[in-house]
Amino acid sequence: MKKLLRSPIALFFVTVAIIAAGIATYQQIYKIAPEQQYRFQAVEKGDISQTVSANGTINPVTLVNVGTQVSGTVKKLYVDFNSKVQKGQILLELDDALLSAQQKQSLANVQSAIASLELATANEARMRSLFSQEYVSRQELDNAIQAKKAAQAQVELTQATVEKDRANLAYSVIRSPVSGVVVDRSVDVGQTVAASLQTPTLFKIAQDLSRMQIDANFAEADIGNISVGQTVRFTVDAFPNRSFKGVVKLIRLNPTTVSNVVTYDAVINVDNPEQILLPGMTAYVSIAVAERKGVLLVPNAVLRFKPVNADVRKPAKQSNEAQKSGVGRPGDSQGGSKPKDEKRLSGHPRDAFSGKVYVLENGELKPVSVTLGITDNRNTEITGGELKAGDQIVIGDAQAADKPASSSSRPPMRMF
Repeated sequence: MKKLLRSPIALFFVTVAIIAAGIATYQQIYKIAPEQQYRFQAVEKGDISQTVSANGTINPVTLVNVGTQVSGTVKKLYVDFNSKVQKGQILLELDDALLSAQQKQSLANVQSAIASLELATANEARMRSLFSQEYVSRQELDNAIQAKKAAQAQVELTQATVEKDRANLAYSVIRSPVSGVVVDRSVDVGQTVAASLQTPTLFKIAQDLSRMQIDANFAEADIGNISVGQTVRFTVDAFPNRSFKGVVKLIRLNPTTVSNVVTYDAVINVDNPEQILLPGMTAYVSIAVAERKGVLLVPNAVLRFKPVNADVRKPAKQSNEAQKSGVGRPGDSQGGSKPKDEKRLSGHPRDAFSGKVYVLENGELKPVSVTLGITDNRNTEITGGELKAGDQIVIGDAQAADKPASSSSRPPMRMF
């Protein structure tokens, strides 16, 4: 026996056995109870609302760009920023010296054309008289008739030129096409505007600032939950402590793709009776797409929790409702996310997701599979499973709650 104990291999195994026995004894004596190791919270019932959010820009419902059809130098300005104008009111005048001279030239051309017509008319009458007496040929009469018609056409042409010049002269006075408020002015007195290729914009007039609209871009994943007529709540930086309401008016079918991200423009009508919402403000839009009242709620942190080095009982047999909804299927991920191939295999996404929470039962942690409903990014609805109101669920490690904010997120180290 003494020779056997002197063997190095025997001594090694004896040493390992003694250490293992010591570790087991230490764990039994100093084992931390789950109540001290984890933080718990009772499952409660309450109301929850799921929302989708986006940023948008506040714009007037009708914004008219006022331009000019003729070129010239700005001679007079009658309005400025924020000026209230009425339909037909004069906004500015262009220098009309060239346009006025052109109109006078056209009027002179009309007088010349009328004189030519009178001469052609007299020649025609003379030729008809001579033709009846057989002093001129038929060809000479036809030439006189043609000359008269040409002179008459020339009169009409010069008269049309006069009308065009008169219109251009009238266009040198810019009038407001609608009643509203001037929100932008792009010219000053003495500035030359050229309308050769395209009409330059001189003013922007908002027709009615008491009614505004928000153009908000929603991701394609959220656009399916939005419909015309839904109530919208939004805030602006100018009034951070105040919430405003609106209604979805239109979802435009023209998508925008930036860096492979597809968004759709939702137009939201907003009443602005106080006219405190100004054009160009950024609106932070939130639309409630689903609401539940009196349902089981758990914090989202519960679904992300996973015990470390803890004795966890195996989950109980799933209920029929959980099995039908796919709870605990292979491929279901922690926290309620669905498998990547779920949509491809079934042809449509599931209405509910699966998750797992941990409850305290007989001094041990027990995993419970649940079916998840909607979420508000803080709490999640429980629609199925064995969880009930009042159950104590694990929301995190007790040591993590005592850590300072700057400490590492790694789990605490244990001796064994």
